Amino acid sequence: MRYKYMYLLALVIPLGCSTVPPELPKAETAPVGEKRAEALLQTLLALGLDYRNGGNSPETGFDCSGLVAHVFREAYGIRLPQNARAQSQYGARVSLAELRAGDLVFYNTLNRSFSHVGIYLGDGRFVHAPKTGAQIRIEPIRSSYWMKRFDGARRIRTTSL
Repeated sequence: MRYKYMYLLALVIPLGCSTVPPELPKAETAPVGEKRAEALLQTLLALGLDYRNGGNSPETGFDCSGLVAHVFREAYGIRLPQNARAQSQYGARVSLAELRAGDLVFYNTLNRSFSHVGIYLGDGRFVHAPKTGAQIRIEPIRSSYWMKRFDGARRIRTTSL
């Protein structure tokens, strides 16, 4: 009888400790529009450039919000503020499962909400300017580091996406 309870506990305890992971982005099936493709091209052209605090151009380097502001200005003619928190107020909120290429993804990296921003590329990856001493790079959105810090995503409305 004692062993029966031990087996029961062995089955119940793991169930109580499990958590439901957030929904991950679904694969895109629709073709990328011309304007969205331009934004993604602008983003990819910045790969490998140096991070620079307050940077907002390819010549000087970028910080995270400077990269986003530059891409949206060049691809769409949209002027976004150069501040991740302020950028988080633009556009429509989208869930992780609804992400499409070109959406903004926000993170808490400095123990404050919306302290970091990147641009979702599709296929579970985003591009961002990480920190001093690093270069603009692509990261998997599903990594435990980024999933723990995810603050939300926004879709900036543009014409002809």
